[in-house]
Amino acid sequence: MASMALVQFPLFLNASKSTSISPNTLSPSTKPTRFQISSRQESFLDLTPTSKPEFLNIDLRRHDASCRREYGMVVIGGGPAGLRLAERVSLQGVDVCCIDPSPLSGWANNYGSWVDEFESMGLEDCLDKTWPMTYVIIDEQKRKYLDRPYGRVGRKVLKTKLMESCLSQGVRFHAAKAWKVVHEEFSSTVQCSDGCDVKGSLVVDASGFSSALLDYDARRGQQQRGYQIAHGILAEVEEHPFDLDKMLLMDWRDSHMGNEPYLRPANNKLPTFLYAMPFSHNLIFLEETSLVSRPVLSYAEIKKRMVARLRHLGIKVKQVLEDEKCLIPMGGPLPIIPQSVVGAGGTAGLVHPSTGYLVARALATASVMADVIVECLGSIRMVRGRQLHGRVWSSLWPLERKLEREFYCFGMETLLKLDLQGTRRFFDAFFDLDPYYWHGFLSSRLSLEELAMLSLSLFGHASNPSKLDIVSKCPIPLAKMMGQLALASI
Repeated sequence: MASMALVQFPLFLNASKSTSISPNTLSPSTKPTRFQISSRQESFLDLTPTSKPEFLNIDLRRHDASCRREYGMVVIGGGPAGLRLAERVSLQGVDVCCIDPSPLSGWANNYGSWVDEFESMGLEDCLDKTWPMTYVIIDEQKRKYLDRPYGRVGRKVLKTKLMESCLSQGVRFHAAKAWKVVHEEFSSTVQCSDGCDVKGSLVVDASGFSSALLDYDARRGQQQRGYQIAHGILAEVEEHPFDLDKMLLMDWRDSHMGNEPYLRPANNKLPTFLYAMPFSHNLIFLEETSLVSRPVLSYAEIKKRMVARLRHLGIKVKQVLEDEKCLIPMGGPLPIIPQSVVGAGGTAGLVHPSTGYLVARALATASVMADVIVECLGSIRMVRGRQLHGRVWSSLWPLERKLEREFYCFGMETLLKLDLQGTRRFFDAFFDLDPYYWHGFLSSRLSLEELAMLSLSLFGHASNPSKLDIVSKCPIPLAKMMGQLALASI
């Protein structure tokens, strides 16, 4: 489900670009055998993506390095979370500066989201394609049709909307990397790669998973992350077998491995699924995804499986418009709360530990953070320093949210224990739940009590083999969750 998240998801590695090597330029002894698969399967792997990097045509308000100005808030990172926060805070009169190496660059990865999530934020016009129905293929005999519309985020449209809103409120931009943050009692200074310093009452890091500006809780260092990894392509194809009015959320079939039996043992242990957004009869986004693994499944393995699947489905790729590699850390410890730099988006640990979803939650949470920031910086007494940091972090991670996250981490740990058959049985039961529960789980909006009810309902809907999986494989994840719940409540 990497595309559901990328975000957010900027939240991720840049799209990886393939390079073509002509077999005729190599001697027989040096010709590469890609993945030990026959040459007829190499169709899309050897195609160079035709799309070029996009840049927005917008006149930025630039930070004046010669002016010793102190902003109310400095945001590091120009992804969805950072720009949404800058927009929401500046809308209420706080001076904001956004630091990003390339503020006008387009976002690399495809983002998907449930339509109702974007509607609730007034951002439905930023979905460039919607499907009225989604579905999940459990196996060759069983499909689940889900009456919940899904959409692809228009990356250019969303970024343009957020940037223009920021600029209309006076947000300044500085094109550089943030190297270090130096803190004083009531302000912080961001030292940038170009030698420029940008000072603000509050610094928010929305630069993504790789940030080194936040510190993490040493008490929870043993809480390991899971990883979602995927390879996706937006491709022109001769044809494909998918309905144009439905978005394929997951396809867990493994019949494509019949002609590649050496792939089956690894897939039985660490299964992958296909995620597909059909735009027309010959234009489609396809992504092979490992939902969660530890250690991370190799990228080469993901591509091998995708090659085999597309060949089995009869999908012949004529042209790759875009390709992308997504690697999303899931679960693991939260940042120390509070601390002087505040996180946002993936930096703050907002990735859904069981699914990899991020973009919608990052956008929604930015509005919650903004209200608290404006209340502090806009008050007559102007709350700053440690008190400001504490209040903003508490808006992100109140105790109840921390406890709910432990439950989602429990879900991730459970999924890590399941093989292909167990995973199929799990999602067969999961999507049989009352839509209120599975909608809420995927959108991170269930209370701890509702999550407990979901667990009971899931067990009731599960098949006998699935109940055996839960009973035999969940005690260790359950014990981990109880221990982390105890730590979170301290």
